[in-house]
Formats: sequence, structure tokens, C-alpha cells
Amino acid sequence: METFCPDEEILRGFIGGGGLGARMLQDETGPKTNPLGPDNPLMLFTGPLTGTRAITSSRYAVVAKSPLTGIAGEADSGGYWGALLKFAGYDGLMITGQAESPVYLWVHDGEVEIRDAGHLWGKDTFEVDEIIRGETHKKASVASIGQAGENLVAFACVMNEGKHSRAAGRTGLGAVMGSKKLKAVAVHGKDSPKVADPKALGDSVKGLAPVIVEKMKRYTLLGTPGGVVSNALISDLPVKNWTIGDWVKDAEVIGGERMAKTVLVGRYYCRGCVIGCGRTVRVDSGPYKGVDGGGPEYETLAGLGSLCLVNDLEAICMANELCNRYGIDTISAGGVIAFALEAYEKGFLTKGDTGGQELRWGDPSVVLDLVRKIAFREGIGDLLACGVRKASEELGKGTEGFAIHVKGLEPAFHDPRAMSSLAVGYATHNRGACHRGNSHALERYTIPDIGHTRVLGRMESGEKGTKTALLQNYSELFNSLKLCQFLFSCVPASSILGWVRAVTGWDMEMEEFLQAGERIFNLKRLYNMRHGVSRKDDTIPHRIATLRFADGGSKDFVPDLEPMLEEYYKARGWDADGGPTRRKLAELGLEHDAPPRGA
Repeated sequence: METFCPDEEILRGFIGGGGLGARMLQDETGPKTNPLGPDNPLMLFTGPLTGTRAITSSRYAVVAKSPLTGIAGEADSGGYWGALLKFAGYDGLMITGQAESPVYLWVHDGEVEIRDAGHLWGKDTFEVDEIIRGETHKKASVASIGQAGENLVAFACVMNEGKHSRAAGRTGLGAVMGSKKLKAVAVHGKDSPKVADPKALGDSVKGLAPVIVEKMKRYTLLGTPGGVVSNALISDLPVKNWTIGDWVKDAEVIGGERMAKTVLVGRYYCRGCVIGCGRTVRVDSGPYKGVDGGGPEYETLAGLGSLCLVNDLEAICMANELCNRYGIDTISAGGVIAFALEAYEKGFLTKGDTGGQELRWGDPSVVLDLVRKIAFREGIGDLLACGVRKASEELGKGTEGFAIHVKGLEPAFHDPRAMSSLAVGYATHNRGACHRGNSHALERYTIPDIGHTRVLGRMESGEKGTKTALLQNYSELFNSLKLCQFLFSCVPASSILGWVRAVTGWDMEMEEFLQAGERIFNLKRLYNMRHGVSRKDDTIPHRIATLRFADGGSKDFVPDLEPMLEEYYKARGWDADGGPTRRKLAELGLEHDAPPRGA
């Protein structure tokens, strides 16, 4: 084991978390790196605010080259793991090579131990959490993979907090962990990180906490599932593989309000959080009796619910628990299962492919069975475990029209036909069809101190390209500081910068702060360009670009991507093929990271 500390110029320029991970990924990997090979580093990085009094600051990033997309991979999780890694004396871990047999890491009080995990291989994440805490410390936090990561499912994720099920979900980094035969990383420690100005940080947090509690009280009450019905009203909830615009009555059956009245038994707060959006659910009777743990988030209710026409809340809770135990990203799982249902309906899959099983829309037993088959790569699950893009390529011509992905990543479950900024956001985000660029904030609220001063209409096109770039840059700061993006709407950027100053002691002004976010986003773009990404890939699925809903809250509308994309490139200082110009590279100090393009 080696320890290293980047110099201050790197830290100020790339902050931490996903930003520092992007810097290391660019330096350590390239087009020839096999995502499942020993040379692909698995990075688990905190940020400068992690473990401090800053609200929602117990997050960590997982970064590696993605086995799902083949480009930059990044995932993010809350809970306690990030803070406890800091308390153990480390800001992050970079893991390279491959073990000969299963192992886990025990990181505590300035020490890192490699321990045998042969007795853990084959067990799910709930079991692993309990066993490892018994072997290490009862208050340890355990980040682990389930059977999906062991079996190299391309969208396997990294889970932490046991039954509370916090997930570093996207881009398949659980498979990278599995390829290294690393079953888990357990962390614990008692040393809080040093803060440059604890009084300034404490005073700011004390003043902002009641504001956050008040503004986010709906999330406390209903969590992200509270958005199911309201999103359905504007056709933002995807239904039947993105083909139906009005599903409001069914949405009411699986939404947060019904969850609160039926299966909800508690709320979960990540360390340092005053919101408590996490759900704890229990099903005590019926065919899904025995569900007991973290409840489905909005994305899961959409992906394993509406996208597959399943309107049974208890069944979705069961599917969610299976995904949590196996370590499967519920967004990609929902996307690939919906793809399989449509492929069967249209004759691209037959009973000969499915082992005699009829893949019926709206049948919970089908969804549950496919989740299990994907985790263990059994039968048709072996194909689906590769994700939508590769499954479509395998099934052949005619399936691409309903293979919903961007750059190989299945979309998050918000529809660009409901909020047009998502079209340019999905098309250009470095992970693929990802909503963590937060472009949809443009249509919901303002963030005046970074320049977003007017709520834009859902179906407008003007300003969407320019403002999407702005929001993506700002999002990169949250991903690198390791703050929850719920703070977007209720904590001013000036206050976030104040936390950074108080923690680090840096004399950073807003211009430098925002430029760091822009630098991080552009570096990720340069990395993807090394892997062949260009304007041709900055698109959205054909179905979303062309299919107009016959009814619902976004009836007869499709986003006009091209003018938004032209505006976006101009705002970014990119050339016509979607690459940063020499001038932009020099401005951001990235001259040596890509061949210069344009003027």
C-alpha cells in the first residue's frame, strides 16, 4: 500500500470526489484500458466537506472506467461511509490490480488491512454488512457488492449501510469491484477532519439548517417517491418504455403518499443531514411478505414500476430489495427489463430465448424473475446483464428504435418531453443520459448567485443550452465537494463557497469556484473524446426525440435539440464537433490533456 497527497494546485483545481477522480482517471487509464482488467483503478474518494459539520456532507464518489459505457464512469452514495473513511484517516482509496481470491478491506484508525473474503463470496449485501461488522466494529460502515458485482453485471453497483441501502448506483462500478475480487471495504474511525475556521462553518450551518428543514419538508415526509404523482401530471414519469403520456391514476397507487399510508415504517437520515429523505419499508402480509429495509426511491418506482407497467407498490418494494441485496442499479435494471418486454412483444425475443417464460407488461412476477436472472446471469439474464445498448446490438436491426440509452447509459427517469432542458442535458452529460447535471432545475427554481435568475418554461428552447452548461458545472462542484444535490434549491452558492473557505482556508472567490466545476466537466469530456465521443454521440433516443404523446401533461410536444445543442457548444467554448477549443483548454489549464481543436 502506498499513500499520496496531491499538491494544492490539483486540489483547488479539481476539489475532490468526482473531480479528483476524473483527474486520476485521465492520468491512469486510456482507450486500451479494459474496464474489467487489473489496470482500471477503482477509486473511492470523499471531498473536502465530507465528515465536517457541513449539512449532507457524508457522501463519497466511486470512479473508474465504466464497463457499461466504456467511457468515464462515476457513481455517488450517501449514508455514513464517506465520513467514517475520513474519520479513519483517509480522504480516498485507489485500488488497482486483481486479487487471486476474494478479499475485503478493513480501513480503521490510520490502518488498512486486507482480509480473506472467501466466506463472503456469493452472499448478498445485507448479509455481508452484518457479517463484516461482526468481524470488525459494530459501528463500521461497509461498502460491498452483491452477486451482481461478483458476476460482472455491467450495471452492478456498490451498496453501503446494509438494509438502509445507500447505493453508488450508476455506470457499473460494482462490476469493476467484482473484477478485482474485492467483496467489500469496511471503514471506521474516530478522528474528525480538521477545519480551518470551525466557528464560521458552525455559524453558517446553524443559520441554514432551519431554512433547509422548512424548504425540504416534503422530502422529509414523502422522500423522492413524493414526486411520482406530480411528475406523472406533466408526463415526466416514463411509462411502458417511454411510450405513454398519461398514467396519473396508476401513479397514485405506487407514489409516496400511498407508501406513507401503507408500507412506510421509518425514515433514514444520512450522517449530517437534516432532511431524512430515506424510506424504511416493511411488508407484513401477502405474496411479498418479508420485505424489510430501504424503500424504493422515485427512480426505482419509475424503472421497476411505471416503465414496465407495474402498478403494485408491494411488488416494487420486493424488486427494490432484490436489487439492493444483489447490488443492481435500479435505473439500468428498469431500462433493460422494459427493453426486454418490448422486444418480446415485437417478436425479437421468443419463448425459446426466455426458457419458456412469457414476458408480459405489468406482470410483477416477470420483473422479479428477470432481476434475479440478471444478477446471476441465468438464461436471458446473461444478455440483459450487458445493458440496453449491447442487448440491442445482439438482437439486431429493428431493436434500436426502442433501445433507450445515451452513450450506453440508460436514462434517469425524467422525460425531456416534459422539461426540454433534459434533452440537451442527457445528450451532453459525460456519464450518458444522466440527470445529475440538474438541468431540470432551470424549469423549477432560480439560483441567482451563479446566474440562473429566471425560471424557464418547460417547453421553451431559448437559454436552455447556455443554462444547462452552467448547471452542469455547478453540479460538478457538489459531486466533488460531496454534498447532496438537494441543497441546490435551498442553499445559496455563496454559502456553499463559504463552507469551502471555512473548511480549507482557501481564499477562493466565486469565479475560481465556478471555474473549477467547468474544468472538471471539460476534463471528463476530454477523457471521453479519447474514447471516440464527439457530436455524433450528443443525442437523445429516437423515441424521445420523435414520439409525441397523445395525451397527458406534455401532449404533442417533443424537444428541439439542435438549437439547444448549438447554443450549448457556443456557451462552453467548444467547436462544431463538440470539443473544447485551444482557447478554452488554455483558460482552464487543460492544454496537455487533449490535442487542440479549433481556433
